[in-house]
Amino acid sequence: MIRKPARLATATALACMFYPVYHAKAQDQTPASPAAAPAPSAPAASAPTFPKPDPADFTSDSPSKETVNAFMQANLGFDQNSIWQVQAIQKTQLPGINRVVVFVGDKSGKQQPYRFAFLTAPDMKHIMVGDRIIPFGEHPFEEHRNILQQRANGPYRGSASKDLELVEFADFQCPHCKAAQANMDKLVTDFPNARIVFQNDPIPSIHPQSVTAAQYGLCVTKLGGNTAFFTFAAAVFDGQDGLATADGATLTLNSAVTKAGLEPAKVQACANTPEIKAGVDASMQLAKDLDISSVPTLAINGRQIPANAPYDTLKQIIEYQEKQDGLSK
Repeated sequence: MIRKPARLATATALACMFYPVYHAKAQDQTPASPAAAPAPSAPAASAPTFPKPDPADFTSDSPSKETVNAFMQANLGFDQNSIWQVQAIQKTQLPGINRVVVFVGDKSGKQQPYRFAFLTAPDMKHIMVGDRIIPFGEHPFEEHRNILQQRANGPYRGSASKDLELVEFADFQCPHCKAAQANMDKLVTDFPNARIVFQNDPIPSIHPQSVTAAQYGLCVTKLGGNTAFFTFAAAVFDGQDGLATADGATLTLNSAVTKAGLEPAKVQACANTPEIKAGVDASMQLAKDLDISSVPTLAINGRQIPANAPYDTLKQIIEYQEKQDGLSK
């Protein structure tokens, strides 16, 4: 996964909570447990026993336990093995900012439990975890979902409806984005009811040709439509090594344009127009406004996860989000 230098995301407990594969990184945050240590014969793993909450650690009634539990359910409910316990909701020395502590574990006992702590913002709609500000509440993804429905205007496959909208933020020169395309192609087949959008998010400080590739992509869409774009995109990712130099990028992009059934000269002229440059800038600004800190990122009705995650997990989260949003049959 490529992280953006201007918006570098630290490895926080948030990542551990949102994505099971990162649980191992939080092992140093394991809560104390009264359970006896396992015998040398290593008995079968079992669910962790969390310490009993101390009423003295609940010095604030905002957010409520119900809100915290709903937030955790929204994020971890896709995994039936996930369990958690609200351990503390405390006032801090700063008015309007409270500290929340949640212990998170796994019913099977295969994952090491960890302590997930965050600070609530005064609006109670956001939390602070490490250097990130994250949407919070019973429906934490709703605000970002609305923003994406209004502003994610990239080429798309699948349904015209935005009820289930999967927005991929990617950089044509990013190798992890290239690897994620296998997932995206599978999603088109497995979720025919979804609108699957490609949103440019180039990182020119790392990938000098990524902005040019994004501009070409917008022009291919403008001149040839969505189908032409995805033919172009597949060809660019296949020939990604050619983007290493300016001359190589020209050859690679022109070849991809030809495969999409368009004339390279027309697309190249289009790519240099203020309208197209503004379009790429707007897409990058959308990513900033959503605090997209790495590519490839997939926003599932506003919920952000790595687009190159294991496919089974990706599919599981999408199916869960469908249920959360009342879309499943």
